[in-house]
Amino acid sequence: MARTARRAAPLALAGALGLGVLVAPEAARAAPADPVPAIERAAHPLRSTDPGGSTRDLRPLGRMVGDAKVVGLGEATHGSHEFFTMKDRVFRYLVEEKGFTTFAQEVSWTTGLRFDAYVNGGKGDVRELVHKELAKTPWDTEEYVDLLTWMRAYNAGHPERPVRFLGDDLNYPELGHELFDGVEDYVRAHDPALLPRITGLYAPIRRLADGDTYMARPLEERRKLAVKAREALTLVKGLQPTTAEREFTFALQHARSVSQTATIYAFPFDTPEGIKDGMLYRDRLMARNTAWWQRQTGDKVLLSAHNAHVGYESYDPRYPKMQGAFLRDRFGKRYVSIGFTFARGSFMAQSAESEVWKPRSVGAATRGMNEYTLDKVRHDDYFLDIRSAPAAARKWLGKGRLTQSIGTAYPDGPHKIRLAPTHDILVHLHDVTAAHRQSP
Repeated sequence: MARTARRAAPLALAGALGLGVLVAPEAARAAPADPVPAIERAAHPLRSTDPGGSTRDLRPLGRMVGDAKVVGLGEATHGSHEFFTMKDRVFRYLVEEKGFTTFAQEVSWTTGLRFDAYVNGGKGDVRELVHKELAKTPWDTEEYVDLLTWMRAYNAGHPERPVRFLGDDLNYPELGHELFDGVEDYVRAHDPALLPRITGLYAPIRRLADGDTYMARPLEERRKLAVKAREALTLVKGLQPTTAEREFTFALQHARSVSQTATIYAFPFDTPEGIKDGMLYRDRLMARNTAWWQRQTGDKVLLSAHNAHVGYESYDPRYPKMQGAFLRDRFGKRYVSIGFTFARGSFMAQSAESEVWKPRSVGAATRGMNEYTLDKVRHDDYFLDIRSAPAAARKWLGKGRLTQSIGTAYPDGPHKIRLAPTHDILVHLHDVTAAHRQSP
């Protein structure tokens, strides 16, 4: 949507009244070049952020994605309607036009298994499923229900090429019984003598399947449980499958996921170094799980996460290296990072004092923020390829400026972010609204 008229009106009025701005020659020479014209030359307007209707406006985005195997699509808040509907819209386009078949999300491996079963015809009510799995996350929303509903309907009409769902994160809020069962069933069938050892190692971890209950245990106990989970993983790795290789591959990944979760729960998160080490481990494991899935399935993957986790450069010292940087290490240029910015609007978030999700708002971006200048482009909503943008635009996007980047709790930021080193493609939205959490 063009905003030329409303921006040109004050200038036209000034001209009509014979008003002008007097600038000293020295000041004029010292003024930095306005990056807006260069950004506008690279900008492609968006018809809509809602799925459905024509996707002609997304064709340039398809060309930017190219032959990527994994595309990280971020969000500048965890709780804005337009970020998630835009992800839904982009995923549908990539499925139908670019051959993508997996939607990945920074939710637990357990949740991913359950969502994948649902979209491939499994039993259950989608609203109940989303609430059960995501009530403690930002994504217990109508927007998420809509995505899973579309995926299931798509699969009903395309059984020869179904779409899949991947959860690439640690197993919070629950270490699902599916993981332990998957490992133990495989061992029972292929090396029954090993089964008592595996079940013995997993028994105390099974009893603490709830993540909050697990984390309430003393650190020393959690460290011992991590040792047990790693020992079980080592034993499963030592099996030599001669048949049922796919079953072994997934049993091994289930064992790996249990170990990943037990390991991250054993970090001392009450210390700065514990937080830093734990967050580094988390981003690495998310990247590893995504890469494992892509390698095993051959699927092209759309990875949904916060801007920070799909990007290359961290702005927060608590996060030494981000998932996007690990994925770039693994896939090179066949990993593409897409970030979002927004000029103003609302989102759902918790606070430092309360875990209740409430709508929060930020006003218009102020002078000096990245979004202040990005919002001067004549399109309300647009995207651009930073890599091929004019030099003036790339130079401007390469400098650190305050930028909205809001996680689960607010207040948060703004933070000093360099957009060009962090993402390959940028989507800017003029205004966002709060996502719609499901009613209790």
